[in-house]
Amino acid sequence: MEWPLTIAACALLAAYATQILAKPQGVLETVAEVVLWLTWAVFVVDYIVRLSLAEHRWRWFYRHLLDLAIVVLPMLRPLRLMRFLTVLALIQRTTGSMLRVKVAIYTVGATVLTVVLAGLAVLDAEQNSGGPIKNFADAIWWAFVTITTVGYGDYYPVTVTGRIVAVGLMIGGNALIGVVTATLASWIVERVSLEAEKTASATESQVESLRSEVAELKDMIRALDSARRPQLSTDNDAP
Repeated sequence: MEWPLTIAACALLAAYATQILAKPQGVLETVAEVVLWLTWAVFVVDYIVRLSLAEHRWRWFYRHLLDLAIVVLPMLRPLRLMRFLTVLALIQRTTGSMLRVKVAIYTVGATVLTVVLAGLAVLDAEQNSGGPIKNFADAIWWAFVTITTVGYGDYYPVTVTGRIVAVGLMIGGNALIGVVTATLASWIVERVSLEAEKTASATESQVESLRSEVAELKDMIRALDSARRPQLSTDNDAP
């Protein structure tokens, strides 16, 4: 389901952005709404299939409550911004199988996507509220300074929905910083371990070389000693 879910997530993002930014009317609005509900249905099917295949279904259920919220809450029109969590959840599910060398690329991509999605969500909530966030550029700037925990305060949400998005973005920003820090620390530890292993290997190689040389010296001494003994015996027997 990885590729179908990825395609569905991209279609969801495109339809969601179209609804908020273009404010389509007529056929285009209907198409965007149909795409949103079809992609939502794909994630519903995915949730049901994963739940049915789980060995311990109850344990899987309460460990994936966010997935349930993503499936259930978008049915309510006031909570349609929860749809943007679908894409973030899909990213999170794919990180478990990624190599650490790809984490940096993932982090950059996830950060950009999170900023864009949060900007769309907060604009959806704030554009008719009379607050300072009035267009997509303001929303992106707000999302960027919020996820980096800078928070200039020039733009801020005034609605409850917008503040919920802000809380999620703050938590996501701290999580992304944690990923970067952990990745950097892991890389440093790996480099130190590799250097230590190289040093240990070199030391072992040197010790083995010294052992071989000592063994050769012992053999040479024994050979010389064996050669001298008959000569000493002959000298002692002479009149």
